[in-house]
Amino acid sequence: MNRADTTSAAVLEQLRRRSADPQRRVLFTGATVVTMDPRLGVLAPADLLVEGEKILAVGPDLDREGAVVVDAAGTVLAPGFVDTHRHAWQTQLRRIMPDVDDLGGYVMSTLAGHATVYRPEDMYTGTRLAALTAIDSGITCMLDFSHNSRTPEHSDAAVQALIDTRVRGVHASMGPHFGDWDRQWPGDLARLKETYFATDDQLLTLRLAALATDEIGGPLLAYGPELARTAQDLGIGVSVDAVFGIPSSQAVLDWEKAGVLGPDVTLIHATGLTSEAWRAIGGTGTTVALAPTSDAQIGLETAIPAVDEALSAGVRPGLSIDVEVALASDMFTQMRALHAIQRMRAVNAVHGTGRQPVRITTHDVLDFATLQGARTNGLGATTGSLTPGKKADLLVIQAEDLNNMPLNDPIGTVVLGSDARNISAVLVDGEPRKWNGQVLDVDLPALRDRVHASREYVLRASAA
Repeated sequence: MNRADTTSAAVLEQLRRRSADPQRRVLFTGATVVTMDPRLGVLAPADLLVEGEKILAVGPDLDREGAVVVDAAGTVLAPGFVDTHRHAWQTQLRRIMPDVDDLGGYVMSTLAGHATVYRPEDMYTGTRLAALTAIDSGITCMLDFSHNSRTPEHSDAAVQALIDTRVRGVHASMGPHFGDWDRQWPGDLARLKETYFATDDQLLTLRLAALATDEIGGPLLAYGPELARTAQDLGIGVSVDAVFGIPSSQAVLDWEKAGVLGPDVTLIHATGLTSEAWRAIGGTGTTVALAPTSDAQIGLETAIPAVDEALSAGVRPGLSIDVEVALASDMFTQMRALHAIQRMRAVNAVHGTGRQPVRITTHDVLDFATLQGARTNGLGATTGSLTPGKKADLLVIQAEDLNNMPLNDPIGTVVLGSDARNISAVLVDGEPRKWNGQVLDVDLPALRDRVHASREYVLRASAA
């Protein structure tokens, strides 16, 4: 299969000519469709029909009338990945500390150092770069845990970057840990909601971001009944970062007692928690975002992603990228790391006993990276699976590329075989954002200049 046959410039031109038509139809034909909808499963060969911003139908031999037809033979169609937690503002500093020793090293270098000199334009540059990179690697929905909101203008810049990138963005706003700031958070959330998040049926959504305890950032940033009331009054969800160990375990039990856990609350990392804390999480329907490479590489608490603990508590977690200053940018890495770590632990636990290990599968980690990630971000009814009625956030993955052919198991191919180079097209809300292997509408030289200028300013100013 020639990639140009699948996502040709001529097809893109047809799509763009009709972009203003809310009933525009796009029909992908002859693909292997990995729906990640438990009722639909994997369909092959099959068609997928998009009308406007939504998936209209999935199945064999769909009606072509009035549709722009995309020959998708030799490809896998899959839902876009969902990132449940990334500190996007840091991206111009990506891989600046690839061998970070521990959380303290990251905190003092990035949060107590570089973060304190960020201007609104640096927030914009880092966030836009992260979002474009997400689209390139197949992440169609990204939660930006924006914890450097020093002024209202810093928040505006971060939100505008998501708008300009046209990713399905979740702006989770929090004040900074260190340095001077306007103390406008969390009060400024009401202005943000009114300005940028007026309707529920739009690409962007708003959440309140907080920390689990006051150990690093002080009591103002720590989640509890007061911040829970703020989120409830605004009708938005909550994402809680740095959920680690015994102090966070006690905080979880306190939140359970106060009635401020539930499906609208996401606990990020959830590493090294007690069994009682997991009982509270599972019993309240609270969601969890795992950061597989972050826990393991930075050495957070036990350094073991808490997938077994989550599943034992009845929680199917989402996955996240976390900090690009030290980690990879893509969801393929997260899926593979978690898959390998859990299966290693499972086999090691029963080695020499004759018992059978309980191992997760490639389907599990793809579920975490798509459907469960969407649910974790509060968007389970919107995205995360190729279900008719949901928004058309999807990937076209070349199954006949050198590193993927021949196609034997489509889910295994997506999880273990593919990477960003195999993604020939990405649709977000029914609109092409990557086509023929290239992210669209990006002036790369201008972006590169802006990224380098921002990095040089931040490094120079923070060293002064």
